[in-house]
Amino acid sequence: MESRSRSMHKLTAKICSFLFLFLAHAAHCFYLPGVAPEDFQKGDLLKVKVNKLTSIKTQLPYSYYSLPFCPPKKIVDSTENLGEVLRGDRIENSPYVFKMRDPQMCTVLCRITLDAKTAKQFKEKIDDEYRVNMILDNLPLVVPIRRSDQDSSTVYQLGYHVGLKGQYSGSKEDRYFIHNHLAFTVKYHRDPQTDSARIVGFQVKPYSIKHEYEGKWNEKSRLTTCDPHNKRTVVSSNTPQEVEAKKEIIFTYDVEYQESDVKWASRWDAYLLMNDDQIHWFSIVNSLMIVLFLSGMVAMIMLRTLYRDISRYNELETQEEAQEETGWKLVHGDVFRPPSNSDLLCVYVGTGVQFLGMVLVTMIFAVFGFLSPSNRGGLMTAMLLLWVFMGIFAGYASARLYKMFKGAEWKKLAFRTACMFPGIVFAIFFVLNAIIWGQKSSGAVPFGTMFALVLMWFGISVPLVFVGGYVGFKKPAIEDPVRTNKIPRQIPEQAWYMNPTFSILIGGILPFGAVFIELFFILTSIWLNQFYYIFGFLFLVFIILLITCAEITIVLCYFQLCSEDYLWWWRSYLTSGSSALYLFLYATFYFFTKLEITKLVSGLLYFGYMLIASYAFFVLTGSIGFYACFWFTRLIYSSVKID
Repeated sequence: MESRSRSMHKLTAKICSFLFLFLAHAAHCFYLPGVAPEDFQKGDLLKVKVNKLTSIKTQLPYSYYSLPFCPPKKIVDSTENLGEVLRGDRIENSPYVFKMRDPQMCTVLCRITLDAKTAKQFKEKIDDEYRVNMILDNLPLVVPIRRSDQDSSTVYQLGYHVGLKGQYSGSKEDRYFIHNHLAFTVKYHRDPQTDSARIVGFQVKPYSIKHEYEGKWNEKSRLTTCDPHNKRTVVSSNTPQEVEAKKEIIFTYDVEYQESDVKWASRWDAYLLMNDDQIHWFSIVNSLMIVLFLSGMVAMIMLRTLYRDISRYNELETQEEAQEETGWKLVHGDVFRPPSNSDLLCVYVGTGVQFLGMVLVTMIFAVFGFLSPSNRGGLMTAMLLLWVFMGIFAGYASARLYKMFKGAEWKKLAFRTACMFPGIVFAIFFVLNAIIWGQKSSGAVPFGTMFALVLMWFGISVPLVFVGGYVGFKKPAIEDPVRTNKIPRQIPEQAWYMNPTFSILIGGILPFGAVFIELFFILTSIWLNQFYYIFGFLFLVFIILLITCAEITIVLCYFQLCSEDYLWWWRSYLTSGSSALYLFLYATFYFFTKLEITKLVSGLLYFGYMLIASYAFFVLTGSIGFYACFWFTRLIYSSVKID
């Protein structure tokens, strides 16, 4: 027995050490790659894929071949996950032929002649500053731009512009020029033992050049502007290629290979370190310190005040002394009276629990690197799946609260919980999708994907909500710590600062203050087509948000009860939930100060999606505030002696 217990101890120690090493490794590694590394030998064929055309001015993605670029013999769509489809990604093959460590110079892709329609298409996309996105070995194509500041560092922009607008010298008329020559640079990390290489960078420098050739054009024609035989390459856009009807455009490209010291596991670092990190980190830490300081003060005031109140109430000896006393103890017979529209409150609380579970698990996965930018669409797919499976907690939470309010029709409540929030969001999403569809954008969700979403909703989420509702309703009802009087007590006239609207609006400021700096970076990543990657800090901000929502709601609830107003159920939900109003106002401010959106359709899309985000934020923060108040009221009324 002793030897067996000793071996068990050894096994336990090994498991613990393994877990410790794993967690330490996960903390040091930046992300767990979305794909396995691929080794290439010299001369191996590299698959260059094209993705959507994107613009921060219109926010409407289009497929690459919606413009008359050079197509391959047969266009083949890559299989996209749910998140990629919802993002508008349309990944297809391309006519570019790359061979590993085999440089190419001035390879002709194709020659096209523009008509009035195709010239207009190119001009519209150049006007709206559309970018072409490509992928090589799961790495997105970037344009390196040298900063002009002191450290002269290099920043990377995703994709290259379709073209540019300019003027000829001596002319004031705007002309449109297309980037028809691409100088690609593929960076690789070589293994000296096997001589195999892994791709660690994919860059491009776009040029606009009016190619010239002698005689009549045929497949064997040699360009005079760019000739590999004479070692003549394109180094500038002195004679740019204008976009006009009946003009021919010859598309060409170079491929250069550069050996790099960057290892495959660190190849995304250059893409992710695109912003000024110091400002980002300082702002977040500053925000956290302010909120922590405020939270500490709030907690200290609450503990001291409550301790004094409870001690005083418990020391009262006579009935006359109790009658003379004022404060929150006087409303003990009404504080747990069910609110008006209690069914709706149960629905929203249950939905908030579902949302909290989804966000919390998503954050944990993101912190450990499972949802890194290399895993395109992974974040959105994970959030949708988690939302669906968290339905069981929504049903359970709403049914438990509903039974406490003496409700009997739990099936009706479960159906409302399963359908209200997703139904409203789906209705807004459907309208926005119809607008995108009308613009013939690749961002429009196809009918098949829409059907899959509805199937997930009614096939998985709704049944799980019913299961949770059944389990929650079968449990014994939560008992109130004090009896509720049959006749409601009259609420005295309140001071102006205790007006429900005023206190609700004041309550939302602090939770919003906890997240608004981080919100700026999140909005920038979504609407300015950049990567968001500091999930560790986001998780800390989320925890601070939880604490702040809980504390500000408890404080305002305490003041409300002290002024003998016992209608706290809905107000506790709306107090912290009002931070969503500030979020939407900030999104409006961001739209007019940071974005260059001018088209009505694009503006509707922005405000439509931000309305959905604000509604979700309202449900999340409201439920946190409600449960904090629910715990607080039960705690204080069970701590005093009630005659």
